[in-house]
Amino acid sequence: MKRRALKAKKQAGKKPESIHFIGIGGIGVSALAKYFMSRGARVTGSDIAKSEITDELAGLGARIVTGRPRTENIPKETTAVIYTAATPASNPELKAAKARRLKPKSYAQAVGELTRIYETITISGAHGKSTTTALAALVLEEGYCDPTVIIGTKVKEFGHSNFRKGMGPYLLLEADEWNRSFLNYSPKIALFTNIDAEHLDTYKNLEDVKATFLEYAKKIPADGALIANWDDQNVKDVAWQSKKKIIWYSHKDRDADSIKKILKVPGGHNLSNALAAARLGALLGIPYPHILKAISGFRGVWRRFEYKGINQNGAYVISDYGHHPKEIIATIAGARERYPLRRIWCVYQPHQYQRLNYLWKDFTAAFDNADRVCVLPVYDVAGRETKQAKNAVNSEKLAGELIWRGKLATYHPTFLAAKRTIANESRKGDIILVMGAGDIYTLADELAVH
Repeated sequence: MKRRALKAKKQAGKKPESIHFIGIGGIGVSALAKYFMSRGARVTGSDIAKSEITDELAGLGARIVTGRPRTENIPKETTAVIYTAATPASNPELKAAKARRLKPKSYAQAVGELTRIYETITISGAHGKSTTTALAALVLEEGYCDPTVIIGTKVKEFGHSNFRKGMGPYLLLEADEWNRSFLNYSPKIALFTNIDAEHLDTYKNLEDVKATFLEYAKKIPADGALIANWDDQNVKDVAWQSKKKIIWYSHKDRDADSIKKILKVPGGHNLSNALAAARLGALLGIPYPHILKAISGFRGVWRRFEYKGINQNGAYVISDYGHHPKEIIATIAGARERYPLRRIWCVYQPHQYQRLNYLWKDFTAAFDNADRVCVLPVYDVAGRETKQAKNAVNSEKLAGELIWRGKLATYHPTFLAAKRTIANESRKGDIILVMGAGDIYTLADELAVH
């Protein structure tokens, strides 16, 4: 009893954590900030611009400064600093943290420490990570596992949040391969949705991507498992080489048709995501009726085929985060499946000159199944671009290439110009897919007037 009382007295006298986040407006960093707030830490943060994410954090009690980075943004009482991977070494706040010997950690390093505290389940892949993580979270929740969840999108069932605080042993985590970030994590169970030639600013080529996924798979302990997509050849190659316990899922599974019938989000890619979540639930011993109930209740996530409303002409506006060619193809196919007789627009904002340059041929073919394409200027990602890529490609050139392929495509230098074209030429019943990973979601909000 005396020891417990002494320990409690020590903890009571201990100063609370005070953590400063550089780039707190990012979807991943903000979720991590919420995690620390949930365990009583004081949170401060900085970002270049104000956003709905920074507003939400401020509403939860975080103190946030926007604008250019400044040394004085880090409070005196700060005990730790966590920064987004896009933070340059020249950032004044990062330099100040090092000077104060606060031992700043990247987002991936900080999350990596958490993965060693929990029984960690990670979802990785070029496409479908967020949706699969959301589905898996709902399956675990329905199965009374009460997981803690960090995800790269907002989930309606979590109060439109990218974080869920749980009391169970599991940490469910969307694990991104960009910058080889996921190599910081220690998974008990890893799930691979697909492996593709993506993030080629980090990787030399597809083989380099596969080698890194293999390195990650080998981190799974002997009593863990790899849940792998049988329909993706690259995943199969890596899974076989990993020599880990493998749980496969596929469109050919006997329950694929029954899951497709209850799934409310369209497209074969989302069926695959749901099957992955179902296999995870089965592995954890969750009864199948609970798994089906969770999947049937899933309403989609923020910026993933998210219905926003109807424009002034009666066209349906849908916002989607897809920015890779395969994601564009899958999203348009999903729209065709749900609305087979409708005219489909794709209003697209390319994300990064580098990606557009590396995957140029794939991009020129990605819109073949759309009736009308509006291309907006490239969303320039600071710190991740090269002059070579900027000189090689741009949105105007992409629109020209689409026209040459026979598409009804137009280039629009501003959101306002795109809005005018859509207002003049859309008609009742059209489907307007507003796609991209940048700030184009604000255009979707503006188009949906009803």
